[in-house]
Amino acid sequence: MIDDIIRQYAPITLEEMTGIKLMNRTDTKFVTTVARLCDLLKLAADDYRVQDMSGERNIPYFTVYFDTLSFDMYSQHEHGHTNRQKLRIRSYVNSNLNFLEVKTKNNHGRTKKKRVEMVGFDPRHPQRDIAFHRQDEQYEAYGDFLEQYLRYDAATVRQTIENNFNRITLVNKAKTERLTIDTGLRFHNLITGEDLSLDNIAIIELKRDGLQPSPILGLLNQLRIKPSGFSKYCMGSAMTNHDLHRNRFKQRLRYVDKLMKG
Repeated sequence: MIDDIIRQYAPITLEEMTGIKLMNRTDTKFVTTVARLCDLLKLAADDYRVQDMSGERNIPYFTVYFDTLSFDMYSQHEHGHTNRQKLRIRSYVNSNLNFLEVKTKNNHGRTKKKRVEMVGFDPRHPQRDIAFHRQDEQYEAYGDFLEQYLRYDAATVRQTIENNFNRITLVNKAKTERLTIDTGLRFHNLITGEDLSLDNIAIIELKRDGLQPSPILGLLNQLRIKPSGFSKYCMGSAMTNHDLHRNRFKQRLRYVDKLMKG
């Protein structure tokens, strides 16, 4: 159904999108059902173009997240600290592109992302014992990168959770914003071994520099899709590792459970 709807959108190529990377941006997330997402996509077709990569418009992604032994990055988010970081490998599966990324959110709501290519990583058969110990020339480069941008000791982090999802990227015709839409979320927790699928959930994220006017906001309001924080790392971890504190996430977890039940 989703693929049928976005096939009706005018395309935009990756090359055309180079001017709207929004590496220093404000993000607003919305969580809804796949059925309501389909309603939104039908309404938005005149105002947006869809990223098209060699005929693909609903593109598979893979991510593995890292944290310290005491889950400091998760805890910073769960405790409500606005100045926080995440460390991950993000893979564009079909493009064979993999990046080691540090995402930093400051207390003004701005998100900055720094990344370096992760050479030799295979998301279809992911390595699960990655350690940043400067063991060779390539890891020396990763170590230098993490020393510059990560607030934690890179030698103390470990892989904690993986996820897979499909992403649609829409661009408004004025090219002032990107809208990413993630569906088919699946998690595998590397600490507990627990798996989780959120098949009925869609995560919508509006990404724009500052507070530029956005055609999607009126449509979201029309469909009663309200802003709702959803960190894939934190929510996936909270739902698959029951030893973690989750007090600040309880309301969101209940909301996701309600959406999953239709």
